[in-house]
Amino acid sequence: MADPKPPEPSRRSERSRQAILTAAVELVGEVGYARVTVEAIAARAGVGKQTIYRWWPSKGAVVLDAFVELSGGSQPAALPDTGNLEADLRTVLRATAKELTDPRFELPSRALTAESQMDPALAQQFVEAVLRPHLKAIQERLRSAQRAGQVAKGVDLAVAVELLVGPLFHRWLLRTAPLTSAYADTVVELVIAALRPPPRGR
Repeated sequence: MADPKPPEPSRRSERSRQAILTAAVELVGEVGYARVTVEAIAARAGVGKQTIYRWWPSKGAVVLDAFVELSGGSQPAALPDTGNLEADLRTVLRATAKELTDPRFELPSRALTAESQMDPALAQQFVEAVLRPHLKAIQERLRSAQRAGQVAKGVDLAVAVELLVGPLFHRWLLRTAPLTSAYADTVVELVIAALRPPPRGR
């Protein structure tokens, strides 16, 4: 009888990695980011602390990777392009507001936002892995609308993206008022009005 094959190291490593990321998200939700330690993540995941430090330089880096996994990866799906820019942006901003207020996303996202203020390297990783791909997707949708004549020529599309998402993050971060679908719709309406081409003859 042939000897059973030993477990493949790559599969074992992936199982450990997923266990670590799951443990990080669970602990942030249970005790808050400040009280989470690498030791606690290792214990929850059933791995040694050295295993975590082999793959990540810090607790923040673990939580960042966990957040990216939770969000479905760093590459967002293409934005809807129905030909109706306002409707498409409503869909996107409503989904953004819903995600920001979902406890599964909100707790690690707030934790990373706070930690990144003290850790420039983590801040850069957070921007590149989480924020920039989504901002770029919105910018590409605006560029398509600009080519179709729905957005004025010469508009700085990077700034236009900030006009769309900035108010949502401001309200979410500072908790100045509820972040709702109605608020997302209002933001879209105001930004669309600002981006429209001027009437012919002017």
